[in-house]
Formats: sequence, structure tokens, C-alpha cells
Amino acid sequence: MAVNLSPPEAGSLRPVAGVELGVAMAAVRKPNRRDLLVMRLAPGSRVAGVFTRNRFCAAPVVLARRYLAAGRGVRALVVNTGNANAGTGDDGLQRAERVCQALAEALGCLPEQVLPFSTGVIMEPLPVERIVAGLPAALADLRADRWAAAAEAIMTTDTVPKARSARVALAAGQVTVTGIAKGAGMIRPDMATMLAFLCCDADLPEPLLRALLAEIADDSFNCITVDGDTSTNDALILAATGASGVRVQDASHPDYARLREALREVAVWLAQAIVRDGEGATKFVTVRVEGGRSRAECRSVAYAIAHSPLVKTAFFASDPNLGRILAAIGYAGIGDLDAAGVDLYIDDVQVAAQGGRHPDYREEQGVAAMRKAEFTVRAVLNRGAAAARLWTCDLSYDYVKINAEYRS
Repeated sequence: MAVNLSPPEAGSLRPVAGVELGVAMAAVRKPNRRDLLVMRLAPGSRVAGVFTRNRFCAAPVVLARRYLAAGRGVRALVVNTGNANAGTGDDGLQRAERVCQALAEALGCLPEQVLPFSTGVIMEPLPVERIVAGLPAALADLRADRWAAAAEAIMTTDTVPKARSARVALAAGQVTVTGIAKGAGMIRPDMATMLAFLCCDADLPEPLLRALLAEIADDSFNCITVDGDTSTNDALILAATGASGVRVQDASHPDYARLREALREVAVWLAQAIVRDGEGATKFVTVRVEGGRSRAECRSVAYAIAHSPLVKTAFFASDPNLGRILAAIGYAGIGDLDAAGVDLYIDDVQVAAQGGRHPDYREEQGVAAMRKAEFTVRAVLNRGAAAARLWTCDLSYDYVKINAEYRS
């Protein structure tokens, strides 16, 4: 059960002018489930992407990078769940290419204008025939209001579809932002998350689009972890159709900051939703590190806390075994860290001061704080002015069960 996360109401997801979505049941891995998504973009749309840095990146990641670099424009995205097409070598590339070719023929565009995405089991051949056979149904389903169905069609071990919309009034008119994401396990992005797609109807030049995406990813999807594993298939796409007629030329434009915040709000919500739906999660935890000498230093400490199985199992048990957190801070890689200068809080309860147990701290305070479905761990290093925050979850019995049975 996801932590304080409900399925989106279809009516809350706003169509983005210039974007149509269609889903189908292609039986990629299991019958009778939506597992294929086609997203058609209006001519002239601009697209940017960031992808996993895992060296065993999936075949669709290789192709999507290549096609974006070719600069021919993007007319469609095609996404399948159930099979990652990763660890499949040249055969996997050829299968992904066949999917792009089939969709391109149906849409009347070039194969290089179709970006492929896959998620699911690694090291199994992509059932390309099933996917190609499912494309006509997905194309027949194309509509502007299919965001909720699209969010469902890209799920793997997710228990809740993840989708969000925002509208922002700019000087030249109104812009709509809508996005979907999937992910629940194998989450420690090194760029973005498992799969996420953001669309807006603003008119944005490609250099600005790329810069926006990098900034948004760093503040959202690059601030989450469920289990510390970086996927082979991570991809985050930002598309701007220009169909609203609202143009934001560069970062000095008066409307830039408001548009950036709308995109960031959607991305942060989706990133947090992934953690809330972490495999087996019962707690949603914000980890904040303050008083560091750099943001990078603070993030290294935050990730040490958030990755630790000992810390995460203590979260699950509501057990304030807080020495585990201090130990994680100590091995985070800060060679000159003064342990006597570290303070630690669970929500507003100060549990450690100057590197040791706070004299006024009582264990029942820690238990009460950690029993909540959401709480914050705040570490203060007292060695600078930098800060960083990220979001994680606990590690439960169900995480092991879900992953032990993943291919069942």
C-alpha cells in the first residue's frame, strides 16, 4: 500500500495541446493488462531527454539517445512494460528498431522520429511481434485525455498510477503541464527515474528545454531513493509542443521563472510519488542535511542515511536505533568531519547534540516520531552554509517478497 498516495482522478489531468495518447493490451508479459503506450506529438514539438548512466543501459535508451542527437525532431514515443530489453545486445537494438519502424510507417514519419522506451524484466528478448501487433489498437485509442490510462499502462510493480497536471498563467497566455511516471523498485536514479514523461504546450527553444530539464531532474528525480539501485532503463523526457502559442525565449524572459516552477512542481510530485509507492514501503521519509560545506557534501551524507538497510529497517520498525544514522553520517566520505559538531533531529525532536545523545532526549519521543507515516530526519553538520534534501522510504518484509517473486 502506497504511503498517502491515491490513484489520480482522470478529470484532474489536463490535456496538453499537441499531445495525444493511446494505450493497448499487447500481452508483452501478461495477458489482459494495458502494457503498451503510444504518445503522438504535434509537428514542430521539441523534445529533450536525460537517461541512465548505468553502463548496461537498455537498447531503447541507446536508440532514444541516438535519435535525439540526430536532430530530426520527434513525432512519437512508444513505451512498453513487462520487458526491459536490457542486457540483450545487438539483438535487442534490432528489436527496438523494428518497433520504431513499425510505428513510423503507421504515422508517416521517419523511424528516427520515434523514441522507444521499455521497462520490466532484464535480459529477456523483447517480444517485438506482440508489440507491433498491438500498435494499431494503441493508435486507434489516441486521444488528448488519456493521461490516466497512460500512467497505468507503464506500471510494473507500481501499486498506484502516477500522474500530475499544473496550469500556469503567463503574460502571453496560459500553459499546461502534465506528466506521468512509473517506478517503485530499482530506484536510485543517476539522472532521472525509471520512466517519466513531462509535456507542456509552451514554445521553448531546444537549448532552453535541455537546460530546464537538467535543472528539474536535479531537484526532483535525482533526489529520491528506494533501494539504492540505478536502473538500466532510466529515462526522463520533457516535450514542449508550442501549441499554446506562448513562447519563452530564454531564461531572462519574464515568464521563465513561473514556467520553470510549474514544471518543477509536477516533477517533484511525481518523484515523491515513486518513493511513496516504493516496493513494500510503509513510511515516507524526508532526509535533510544542513550546515555542510557544499551541496554535494550534504547529498553524500543524505544518501548514506537513505541507502542504509540498517537505517531503513529501523524506519520500518519505528525503532529509534539512532546510532545507525550517526554511523551512516560517519561513513559518508567526509574525511575531516568533526563528529562532535553533528546534531541530529527526528522531526522537531533533537536526539543527538555534539555527536552524542542529547541529554533531554527520551526514546518514547523517537518512537512517536517514527511511527508516523511521514517524518523528517535532519542532520546538521555545523561546518558550512550548504544544505540538501532527498526523499526515501523504509525497507519492509514486503520489499524482499516482491523482489523474490518479481519474475513469477
